[in-house]
Amino acid sequence: MISRDHILNKVRTALGHAVGRTAAAPPPARLCVPAWTVEERWQRFASALEKLGGNAVRVSEPAEAQRYVAGLTCGRAAVASRSLFLEVCGIHQLAGVRRDFRDPGELRAACAEAEFGITGADYALADTGSLAVFASPEEARLISLLPPVHIALLPISRLLTGLDELLSLVPNPAERSSALILITGPSRTADIEQILVRGVHGPGEIHVIVVDDRETRS
Repeated sequence: MISRDHILNKVRTALGHAVGRTAAAPPPARLCVPAWTVEERWQRFASALEKLGGNAVRVSEPAEAQRYVAGLTCGRAAVASRSLFLEVCGIHQLAGVRRDFRDPGELRAACAEAEFGITGADYALADTGSLAVFASPEEARLISLLPPVHIALLPISRLLTGLDELLSLVPNPAERSSALILITGPSRTADIEQILVRGVHGPGEIHVIVVDDRETRS
């Protein structure tokens, strides 16, 4: 049997590296953050998400966000995360919405039966129409993955230009969470005879509600 050291030595020799050689320092990160206004960010985000088949809605205040969600769910079964922003918008008070579960098994069963999964979002990325969500006890990943319709809410101050701006704000995502989930439109796959199908690996419908901050309302 060929030893591990023998294999690694052959690799080093092929690369011209010596044993014990110190690895070179990585190059500095090159991040480019465009100087887009709030209105430019919103327009780009809405356009990108709608091209993917998602729905982007901007409202002026939390109460309007609550009314929009109530109109979507109409009292039907929905599972909501424990996001503080959902509490601000009054989502947890809507009929049919559940947020408290005894254990992961109960949450999984509720998500499998619910028509809607309602979450917050840590950030949104304008250039791709994506949501960025850090998994946490308040934001269980299952809620945005299992129900057929995903509804996400966030303040417009969390609408970033793109991934470069996100990484400039959170340069080490692994230090913040076990997972950073990037959600770009409804779930879709072309694995089946190269025909695009939505909703196979996740929600087939997504609604993103962006709520104006006090500064944008004035």
